[in-house]
Amino acid sequence: PAPRPTSTCSAIMCSNWRTPSSFLRAALGVLNSAPEGVAGFVPDSHEPIIRFDHASFGFPGVIALKDICLSINAGEFVGVIGPNGSGKTTLCKAVLGLMAPVEGHLHIFDCACDALRCHHRAKIGYLPQKGVVDRTFPVTVLETVMMGRYGALGLFKRPGSKDHEIAIESLTHVGMESHKDTALGHLSGGQQQRVFIARALAQQPKVLLLDEPTTGLDITAQHNVIELVEHLHDELGLTVLLITHDINMIRSRVDRLVLLKTRLYAAGPPADVLKPEILSEVYGKDLVITEKDLVIVEDYHHHH
Repeated sequence: PAPRPTSTCSAIMCSNWRTPSSFLRAALGVLNSAPEGVAGFVPDSHEPIIRFDHASFGFPGVIALKDICLSINAGEFVGVIGPNGSGKTTLCKAVLGLMAPVEGHLHIFDCACDALRCHHRAKIGYLPQKGVVDRTFPVTVLETVMMGRYGALGLFKRPGSKDHEIAIESLTHVGMESHKDTALGHLSGGQQQRVFIARALAQQPKVLLLDEPTTGLDITAQHNVIELVEHLHDELGLTVLLITHDINMIRSRVDRLVLLKTRLYAAGPPADVLKPEILSEVYGKDLVITEKDLVIVEDYHHHH
């Protein structure tokens, strides 16, 4: 077998946020003065930040994703679509370091180490599928967002004033700073989703990975969340990987679409991927395309 790529896990990772925070400006100034040849600093916008190299993922006897070759460049906004069982969740787990490839390699921030929980993973802000929030659970909005700092701090370290500043800044980015002392359970579903996005931002990620961020929300809240994600992508220079079953909601906002059906079926600008002949092969009878070119997919989506 081919030798595994060299890991660059000794490199220091930093935030690439474009932010007015004096603390973060100072931190970025130090990092920008780092010596040449040190891997892992703010990448060029044309450089891959995630790269699947003939990577397959699965379990004994079952391959969920096969022979994936795909690069996600720094600063891209990429939507991941496909029918149920197509491998979207597997792709998500792979990027989070929860599944190692059974064949091929997966490079994240130019790191291909076998230690799936290496510190590079802390630079991926993750929004899981929305669950039910216990309205009586005694946690405030700010306390919820502060949880996002623990991935960056590591074990046995308590957050300090700088972490508090970052959490408030994250809430400001999503327009929820005025609710910092509100109980999480007292918020609407759309507001809670904004708080959870702020929690992901509190890690100061390079990549924002969102798994079905509009599921369980009313149509107005769905549009608001997608508009927020687009705004964060533009304002913070984040690489965004958004997994969704709602093609129409993201088709005009993403740079590229990735269409999965156990393998990489298509990838490219939305106009190239959303062709009737391609979609009909993937979705079959569940696909409807109206006269106005609106894609309707009967996606029997479940919470797990």
